[in-house]
Amino acid sequence: MQRIDYALLSQSLGSQKTLTSLHFGTPGARPKAYIQASLHAEELPGMLAAHHLRMLLERAQREGQIQGEIILVPVANPIGLAQRLDHRPMGRFELGTSENFNRHYPDLCAVVLPVVRDKLGQDPLENVQIIRETVRSFVEQWVPATELQSLRKRLVSLSFDADIVLDLHCDCEAALHLYTENPCWPQLEPLARLLGAEAVLLAKNSGGLSFDECLSGLWWQLAERVAELRPERPIPQACATTTVELRGEADVSHEWGRADAQAIFGYLQHAGLVAGMAPALPSPKCEATPLAGSQTVKSPVPGLVVFAAKPGDRLNVGDLVAEVIDPIANTTYSARAEVAGVMYARLRDRYVIANDDLANIAGSKPFRTGYLLSA
Repeated sequence: MQRIDYALLSQSLGSQKTLTSLHFGTPGARPKAYIQASLHAEELPGMLAAHHLRMLLERAQREGQIQGEIILVPVANPIGLAQRLDHRPMGRFELGTSENFNRHYPDLCAVVLPVVRDKLGQDPLENVQIIRETVRSFVEQWVPATELQSLRKRLVSLSFDADIVLDLHCDCEAALHLYTENPCWPQLEPLARLLGAEAVLLAKNSGGLSFDECLSGLWWQLAERVAELRPERPIPQACATTTVELRGEADVSHEWGRADAQAIFGYLQHAGLVAGMAPALPSPKCEATPLAGSQTVKSPVPGLVVFAAKPGDRLNVGDLVAEVIDPIANTTYSARAEVAGVMYARLRDRYVIANDDLANIAGSKPFRTGYLLSA
């Protein structure tokens, strides 16, 4: 295992943060997997899973079982990890700009298309190499102006040429669930089984240029645009990415961390990155559903929240999700499911203001359009 430390741009006098990556296997070998944790820095279950995964990978390395290249970044956001306000962690948004740490990544398709349009041929593997080298050139020429931009550049530089990218997150209070793009789902279905995912949300370009979609979106977007002009020039989906939501923020335990690490390790075996007998795939706990079909349950009124449903519950239309109580007016608002499906996440706080989100339910029929992610 090789450890590499990268200094980020210094945002202020006398201060500098460092991003650390852990490298297993042979640099440049195929397949390549990139795994990072806690890009939203207060989401810590993934960091613990990465800690336990590191031990599994170190043992596999000693035993000569790593067959490709694996990069693990256990702490993907040293900027957000240091942010506090009134003794509470503030790791979702960069305080200086209010930008979400998991948004505003580069539109790689827009960068690459003008360069590769006339270079692509009929060999899909050669086309993959041409595209990756073009992205590499872009990243090398990218000159970040801020600490946050330097973090984004470093994360992209480590991951842009990976065949598989796992971005480990969590929600407030949640059942384990995955977000991924439709073209990536066939490659990631074994991971969902091994992790025991209770919801899988599919989309194509959910909005905001998140880290994972920056990397996977490049390939299907290029394929679609090139096909319009040169259908004889194939572009495969050369990168499968997913955001893995490892339950809720408080679900930090060695029991969960070891189990999640073992599941990810088993997936790496299935993907050909680690030798040895891959674990049998359990039956899926859910079917994948469109992110556009998920209901964000909102409260139109302020008040005290009392949940009637917990993460992982399967709800029908009309089922009670939560009550929002106004003890001054002596009124109660009943928030109900408008779609049938698994309630995969809910609010951590127990007081809301008007129009706050309460929970999310994975419906099977798309009805939303436009920007599909939360802030």
